[in-house]
Amino acid sequence: MDESRIERIEAQLAIQQLAVGYAIAIDSRNLDLMVEQWVPDAWMGKAHGQGREAVRSFFEPILEHFYRSIHMVMGHRIVLIGEDNATGEVYCRAEHESGSDWVVQAIVYADTYRRVDGQWGFMKRKHQHWYSTPMGVAPQPPSFENWPGHIGPLPDLPHAWPTWDRFWSGVDASTIDGHSRHPGPAS
Repeated sequence: MDESRIERIEAQLAIQQLAVGYAIAIDSRNLDLMVEQWVPDAWMGKAHGQGREAVRSFFEPILEHFYRSIHMVMGHRIVLIGEDNATGEVYCRAEHESGSDWVVQAIVYADTYRRVDGQWGFMKRKHQHWYSTPMGVAPQPPSFENWPGHIGPLPDLPHAWPTWDRFWSGVDASTIDGHSRHPGPAS
């Protein structure tokens, strides 16, 4: 096997570990581990700024919104872009203990990764989801967001994917109505 193939395999394995480390960090409330998953100059928005302490200040209040959680990574697509950059999508099913409810969320993380000093880390991680709902309760239109007491963004999937509307644009509306009670984006 040539050296470049080995390097690509090593890069993919290291990047896959970021998704697992992120899930473990959230579920164990290990902010030190969370910080390690990010590049040293990660930008966490105006409210938090740049750097690893910004990562900590971004995640700490989020993790206070629910008590227990279980983030199950279910698939990871990685696209290497040169030697030190990559993008990826991570499928995840997350469960959150929120008061008397266990809330399920179906998530896709859209990631940007970078290698700094030989270590891969998250540069950016965009949380996108289909729904949030208490266990045993089907996601309900129009918003598909049913997390009691939690104020968060509305689901953006599947309509965030440009291919979604393109696929369904040629299908008769009555066929779509037969598949879904609310085929439009969350409102």
